[in-house]
Amino acid sequence: IISQLRRRAAKGCATPCVVGPRGLLGPAQLVDEMDRLGDHLHGRCLGLLMDNGPAWAVADLAALDKAITCVPLPGFFSNAQLKHAIADAGIDTILTDDPGRARALCGLPPATVLRVAGEALSLFRPTRAADAPDLGGIAKVTYTSGTTGAPKGVCLSAATLDTVAASLCEASQASERDASLSLLPLPVLLENIGGLYAPLLADAHCHLLPQSQIGLQGSGGVDPAALLATLLRLRPSTLILIPQLLQALVEAAEAGYPPPDSLRYVAVGGAHVAPSLRERAQAQGIPVYQGYGLSEAGSVVTVNRPNDNRPGSVGKPLRHVRLRVADDGEILVGGSLFRGYLGDRPLGSQAWWHSGDLGRLDQDGFLYLTGRRKNLFITAYGRNVAPEWVESELLLDPAIAQVAVFGEARPFNVAVIVARPGIRAERVGQALEQANRQLPDYARIGRYVLGCEPFSVENGQLTGTGRPRRAQIGTYYRDAIEALYEHVA
Repeated sequence: IISQLRRRAAKGCATPCVVGPRGLLGPAQLVDEMDRLGDHLHGRCLGLLMDNGPAWAVADLAALDKAITCVPLPGFFSNAQLKHAIADAGIDTILTDDPGRARALCGLPPATVLRVAGEALSLFRPTRAADAPDLGGIAKVTYTSGTTGAPKGVCLSAATLDTVAASLCEASQASERDASLSLLPLPVLLENIGGLYAPLLADAHCHLLPQSQIGLQGSGGVDPAALLATLLRLRPSTLILIPQLLQALVEAAEAGYPPPDSLRYVAVGGAHVAPSLRERAQAQGIPVYQGYGLSEAGSVVTVNRPNDNRPGSVGKPLRHVRLRVADDGEILVGGSLFRGYLGDRPLGSQAWWHSGDLGRLDQDGFLYLTGRRKNLFITAYGRNVAPEWVESELLLDPAIAQVAVFGEARPFNVAVIVARPGIRAERVGQALEQANRQLPDYARIGRYVLGCEPFSVENGQLTGTGRPRRAQIGTYYRDAIEALYEHVA
């Protein structure tokens, strides 16, 4: 990535690399900004606590160039999670556009204020603990939101980042004519690689704007009008979406406000995509391509391609990926894997990573996801149920926005259902009846709880990439769920 960028700068290429609210940076300007910031980075581990923008890209690339471990710090993490990441990784430098929050995290005033890509950033130097981990050979530590309060640090080498970005360029048929727009926060590994590294490798350019300027509030709220206005103004050719953002675009298009016809490749992943949503997107001319990935494999593992797209699947493996499905249905991934979790033993030369996801491969090599191994529950009658399977049937009905299914050791399954605005309870009941007709008796929903608010990152019921956090949802609705079973013999 760095070599490609420096080659473009040396050739005097005038095409933009990164575009932000204050203008654009061509290859030479980006390299100059990167080098100037690099002169101020003297630590071993850099934490980035910043909104999307060219300055984020400059800082990330400067760390990569100087072989400093970079730890993106997601703004949607709680302060407790951020403090954990800072201590866990032994971060000794924090670069931020939010000095008030950074000071609350490390208790220090900023060491200096730097001007990076036209933006004023504060640099903090927290004390590195004596027992800080050895980060030799680790270019990036990406923290997964996980299912507990203490996120895990996934250690990635520069070679893995390069390999995944190059394979993704090939699969998506990226070229210098492309313009990407980052909608997800750049600390999300998928956006970091797909929205920044891959376009840079393809000599394309990236639009990096603060999330509030593109119609996103936090990581859960979406202003469809502002989002559409941004898309129509910038006319990107590529986007990375999670299902919630795709839903917003589809609903706007159905209301008569379609996205620009400049879009050629819209990658969707991070969580389950309901078949009905995919079909509605295609009907509105949105070129959706589903994919699947793991932080432990450097983000993207499989993806559908422009000339090789099978709806319902999550595509074929990237060029460098090896994939197989174990006898119990678990997806095993090989190829360019992570170095291990921070604080655990290094992964070493392990040939296969057990993903924890369940799936199947068809005869042409397309992967289909069927659930998470850890989410499988066994009913009181001894039947295994993958909740994602049942949820996908429920999500086919447009009355249902979100759902989480439970049934461990129970005589029947229950669902927590978030209905779409304006939908009455009897309409939800009809949707439930329709889904149950498509399911075997042991997988059907016996009763349900209507959610009092959407699952979101802010209330702890959704991960940053849109997956339901089942433990938190189950805990929040525990009393209502238990009440459904009270009068069952």
